[in-house]
Amino acid sequence: MVPRSLRTWFVIHFAADLLFAVPLLLFPGFFLALFGWTTVDPVTSRVVGAALVGIGGESLLGRNADLASFRTMLRLKILWSGAAVLGFALSLVQGAPWGTWIFLGIFMSFSGLWMYWSRRLSAIAARGASA
Repeated sequence: MVPRSLRTWFVIHFAADLLFAVPLLLFPGFFLALFGWTTVDPVTSRVVGAALVGIGGESLLGRNADLASFRTMLRLKILWSGAAVLGFALSLVQGAPWGTWIFLGIFMSFSGLWMYWSRRLSAIAARGASA
């Protein structure tokens, strides 16, 4: 059984992703300038926005799925957020804009959250398998 609180986190994740995806898709230069970017590649920004729509959208659409589906989505979220954390950290070393710290914090928070839930669901699955 998937805990209700995890289902709620998936909906929160959808909202957070959409909050960033829409401006990245529609006006990436203006949006990223708010976070200190002076040079923006609109194609790359829009691809990131599209990824956020896909991952966040599945969070909403899959919020009522079964345990196996949640475990699969959590693996995807852990890979995505972990890779993003690495990318942000490397970019900061190379002098990325101050707003990178905000994105790093957001992705680190979600990464930790998804790792926590992945461990919890593994324990739930193990209990179910032994029953």
